Amino acid sequence: MASPQLPAVVEPARLTAALRKGGVLDAGAVREVKVLHQHPAMVSHVIRLGLRYVGESAGAPHSVILKMPHSVYAKTLANSGRQEVAFYTHLAPNMPPQIVPRCYDGHFDEENQAWHLLLEDLTDSHEIAADWPLPPSRDQAMAIVSALARWHASWWDHSGLGETVGTWASPDDSAKLMDTFASHYDRFADLLGDRLSEERRILYRRFIEKAELLLQRYHSHRHVTIAHGDAHIWNFLLPRSGVTDTVRIFDFDQWRINVPTNDLAYMMATQWYPERRQALERPLLNHYHQTLMQHGVAGYTRGTLDQDYRRSVLWHITKPVWQWSINIPPLIWWNNLERVFAAVDDLGCEELL
Repeated sequence: MASPQLPAVVEPARLTAALRKGGVLDAGAVREVKVLHQHPAMVSHVIRLGLRYVGESAGAPHSVILKMPHSVYAKTLANSGRQEVAFYTHLAPNMPPQIVPRCYDGHFDEENQAWHLLLEDLTDSHEIAADWPLPPSRDQAMAIVSALARWHASWWDHSGLGETVGTWASPDDSAKLMDTFASHYDRFADLLGDRLSEERRILYRRFIEKAELLLQRYHSHRHVTIAHGDAHIWNFLLPRSGVTDTVRIFDFDQWRINVPTNDLAYMMATQWYPERRQALERPLLNHYHQTLMQHGVAGYTRGTLDQDYRRSVLWHITKPVWQWSINIPPLIWWNNLERVFAAVDDLGCEELL
C-alpha cells in the first residue's frame, strides 16, 4: 500500500507549535518526525508518528496519532472529517477527562476539504478488546458500556444541544432523509433480488411508511444526548493488563444529537450474532442504566430504556442500506443486515409498526 502524502502539520516547526498550544511542550522543540506505523483503517488513514526533541521536553509525547482522509473516500465522506474535527476541537474540551483521547491539533479546510487530527497516542497503554470481527468478553463489554454511559451522561439533555452543540434535524429534514433512504432502498432491493426475502421487503416498506411516527421519539427533544453514531466495540480502547486507567472512545466522524440507545443497538444488534447478543444484551442494558443513574441522569426509567432500545434496533435496518449506498464492501453490510434482522425478530420490533 502506497504511503499517503503527509500534511504540513507534521513538519517539526508546526508540530512544535501544536504541542505547545496543547500544553504538553514548553521550552523544547520537535527535531525529527518518523512514521512508526500505518493502521489500515476503512475510510481514513491513521498513522503513528514518532517524535524526537531538542531542548527541554519532559512530559512531551514521544509519539502521536495522525488521522487524515483516505483518498478513495475523501470527497464522499468529507462531512465525516468536518464532524470529527469539530468534535475534538469544540466538544471534547468540555467533557469530563479520560473519556476520549486528547487532541493536540485539528483542522478542516473548507476550500479543499482536506483535514487532519493530531491525537494522543495510547498504543502502549490501551488496546482494542479483540480483533475484528470477534466480540468482546463479558468483562470487556461491561467496561465498554460503562464508558459509553459516562459519555452519554455528560451530554444528557444538555442545555446547549441544538444551540452551541450540534444541530437538530427538523421534521422536514427527517422527511427528506427518509425520501433519500427510500430511493437507496429501492435500488438496494433490486440489486439483492431473491436474496432479500418478501418478509423483509414488507418490513422495509412498512418501516418507510411509518417513519414519521417512529421519528416522534427523536423530535420530542427529551432524554437525548450526543450519540457516537458508530459505536462498535472496535472504537473503544481498553487499558492493557496491569494498566490502571479508563476506557477511551475514538472515531467521532458520525456524532450527532440522538436517542442514546442508537449507540447500544448498533453495538449489539448490528454487530453481534444472536447467541452472543442474547447472552449479553440484558446484563449490558441493566449496567448501562445503572451507570447513567450514577452519573446524574434522572427520570429515565429502565422501561423507557427498553422501549428506546427496541426502537433503535428497528431503525438499524437502515444501516446496511446506507453503507451499501457509499460503497462500503458487502463483507460489512451483508453481515450487518443478517444480524440486525435477527435482533428485530428476537425483540419483536415489528410490533412498533
